[in-house]
Amino acid sequence: MILVFLGPPGSGKGTQAKKLKSEVGFLHISTGDLLREAVKKGTELGKRAKEYMERGELVPDDLIIALIEEVMPKEGGFILDGFPRTVAQAIALERMLKKHGKELSKVMLFEISEDSVVDRLSGRLTCLSCGAVYHIRYNPPKQEGVCDLCGGKLVQREDDKEEVIRKRFRVYKEQTEPLVEFYKERNRLTSLDATQSMEEVNRQLLEVIRDGG
Repeated sequence: MILVFLGPPGSGKGTQAKKLKSEVGFLHISTGDLLREAVKKGTELGKRAKEYMERGELVPDDLIIALIEEVMPKEGGFILDGFPRTVAQAIALERMLKKHGKELSKVMLFEISEDSVVDRLSGRLTCLSCGAVYHIRYNPPKQEGVCDLCGGKLVQREDDKEEVIRKRFRVYKEQTEPLVEFYKERNRLTSLDATQSMEEVNRQLLEVIRDGG
């Protein structure tokens, strides 16, 4: 199966994709992770993407499409988390899949309010060393500012500050929501209430996979 996880930042897409990776063995392709890695390494794409990310804007289609084309597997099931984000990217994805004799199985829409997203993300802390993620209320580290796993320093990412989160949510609504209609027309869309418990969302996702999309 080839799944797309669609929803605003903070809706739990990445968390659920990682769970499915361990439970079902699907490859998890996160554009956010790929972009942050490119920025960290200082690649040409990373340098170009960094200025957009820090402003809470979407990285241009041509950069994202090139990034996905580089990493898309030729075989096996996978989850796309954060791609496509625009109709142009969705059309490019159809072209890429067709080239490999594949087609999209299902698009899972993670629905959540702006205030819920702000609550989740503005309290998030990320380890500079290993990338582990904590939350000051829901999943605090044992020692303030220190990662439980590796002892690295915990920081709030620039894109997890409230003003940036609200801008990212508005950008999502404006530019990504047309994808909802795009995939509805193709009978590929299934909606999830992303404010439910992690376990309940996971149960519903596994049900979709068992049913074959």
